[in-house]
Amino acid sequence: MTDDRRTELATNLARVEDRISAACAKAGRPRDEVTLIVVTKTYPASDVRLLAELGVREVAENRDQEAAPKAAECTDLPLTWHFVGQLQTNKVRSVASYAGIVQSVDRARLVTALSREAVRAGRELGCLVQVALDVESGAAGWASTGDRGGVAPDGVPALAEAIAGAEGLRLDGVMTVAPLAGPYAGRQLAAFERLMEISTDLRATHPAATMVSAGMSADLEDAVAAGATHVRVGTAVLGVRPRLG
Repeated sequence: MTDDRRTELATNLARVEDRISAACAKAGRPRDEVTLIVVTKTYPASDVRLLAELGVREVAENRDQEAAPKAAECTDLPLTWHFVGQLQTNKVRSVASYAGIVQSVDRARLVTALSREAVRAGRELGCLVQVALDVESGAAGWASTGDRGGVAPDGVPALAEAIAGAEGLRLDGVMTVAPLAGPYAGRQLAAFERLMEISTDLRATHPAATMVSAGMSADLEDAVAAGATHVRVGTAVLGVRPRLG
C-alpha cells in the first residue's frame, strides 16, 4: 500500500509542479521564485514521510492538536513546518516548539504570546501577517472573518511593527486566503494583487519581509500571476480530504 501511495503522491506532485512551472512561465517569472508548501492536515505522518522522500521540504498544518504529534513523529526529517490556521493563545507554547513559520499572525496579543514562547524555547519564529481582504478597514485594524481570521489592510503596519520589535520573532511577510465575502469575493487574482500592494508597502519599511503566501489548489495560478512567493497546496497533492466532524 505504501508503494501505491508513494506513486500517487509522486504523480500528484509532478502535476502540481507542472502547474506552478507553467504559471511562472506565463508570468515571466523564474520557477525558483515560487516555493510549494504542502498542506498535510488530516493526513497521517506516513504521508509526510513519503512527501519528504519525494523532495518536499515545506509542510503546513492548521490545527495544533493534529500538528504537534505529527511533527514529533517526523523530527528526523529535513522539514520546515508552517502553521496556517487560526491560533489560540493557549496553543502557542505547543506551536512554538515545532513550527518554523506561523503564517496566521493577526493580533497583537498573539505576537506577545509567540514572543514569550519563542524565547522560552530558545527559537526564532518566522511570522507572517495574515491579511483579511473581505474588509479594507476594521476596529483597531482587526477584522474577524469567521473561522479564517486576519487583520484588515489598514492594521498591517502596526502589527508588522509589533512583530519586528518582538524578541524571538522574525517578520517574514504577509499571507492571505482568498476571501469569500466583500469586494474580492470570487476575484482571486484581484485579491492576490491587493496583497502584493500591501507587501510592497510593508517592504518599504521592512525590506527583509519578502514572503508572500497566497493561493491554494484551486487558485495557485492566480497567486503566481500576482507575484506570490509561496503557494499552499493540499488537495491537489494529497487528494480530497475526509470531512472533519
